[in-house]
Amino acid sequence: MKFLIVGAGFSGAVIARELAKNNHQITIIDQRSHLAGNCYTKRDENTQIMEHVYGPHIFHTSNETVWEYINGFGEFMPYINRVKTTYNGEVYSLPINLHTINQFYKKSLNPTQAKAWIQSIAATDIEEPQNFEEQALKFIGKDLYSAFFKGYTKKQWGCDPTSLPASILKRLPVRFDYNDNYFAHKYQGIPKDGYTSIIESIVDHENIEIQLGCGFETEMKSQFDHVIWTGKLDEWFHYQEGHLSYRTLDFMKSEAVGDFQGTAVMNYGDEDVPYTRISEHKHFMPWENHEKTIYFKEYSRACGENDIPYYPIRLVDDKEVLKKYIELAKVQNQVTFAGRLATYRYMDMDVTIREALDLAKSLLEDINNQQKIASFYHQETL
Repeated sequence: MKFLIVGAGFSGAVIARELAKNNHQITIIDQRSHLAGNCYTKRDENTQIMEHVYGPHIFHTSNETVWEYINGFGEFMPYINRVKTTYNGEVYSLPINLHTINQFYKKSLNPTQAKAWIQSIAATDIEEPQNFEEQALKFIGKDLYSAFFKGYTKKQWGCDPTSLPASILKRLPVRFDYNDNYFAHKYQGIPKDGYTSIIESIVDHENIEIQLGCGFETEMKSQFDHVIWTGKLDEWFHYQEGHLSYRTLDFMKSEAVGDFQGTAVMNYGDEDVPYTRISEHKHFMPWENHEKTIYFKEYSRACGENDIPYYPIRLVDDKEVLKKYIELAKVQNQVTFAGRLATYRYMDMDVTIREALDLAKSLLEDINNQQKIASFYHQETL
């Protein structure tokens, strides 16, 4: 069969590879001039530092199948993400851990004492949190919420935390030891040669054709047996039910000599600081040495029509519009929706790969079943 895959990020690349291995002809198109989508990396011309062009990406997973799969296309170097945050002129460690608690309250609590302390300052009158703010107050109390989440969240999401669902905060841990590893997954790392090299390796197959700088046109559907759409869900339907809401990011790039901030990521919790964080990219590859440095101030804002969407907002109005598009998607013929944009979900890279592998397997099974049915009817008519 001939497949058209729209989008050259992880979803499109993995699905393409799995289908191509089974002798299907794949064409991947992407309106950008490069592979890898928002995971695109390249060497900065002046410093030769590996730049995460659309923001930093750290690969982390506990899924052994995914880890083995991705390591089959390039070498991963160990990397532990240790995030810091600046609030009110002081630097703290994230996620909130025993060091953060002791430093913030100027105490020297042990784990048992810290648990008791957090329980004593948490909002006990909130039984069932109805929004992000209530979940935080019930979880960690007013002080820690105000310092590390309230201002940052307003900047990141562009709305008051009371407008966001409580579920967003449930995945943010509080640790009662000195573990400052931001992720708790078994496998963590960054590709030695960047993510673009990984994607290039995945799509390097004789049955895969790549067309970059090529947007999707409706008439393309007639040239293929099946379309895999990894773009925005509402875009496929020409926004007939309205626009789904996304946030986009702007990056202000700077160059300096030496080391700018001493760490890869520094968050800024103060609401009056306009950017959410600064990332210094040479710290994402500590196995390399560079005399100069590049760093990026990151600003979040509403996504316009011509902006790159980064993550869905999923407020109440968005969920109502989403339901309509899901119903439309269910009755589409010869089209499969894959990836974070087409399913309107925030997805880490490992989840994206796992779902792409599962989706490709499902497509192959459907094709095999159709071929068996066709063979059966052909034999019956002989």
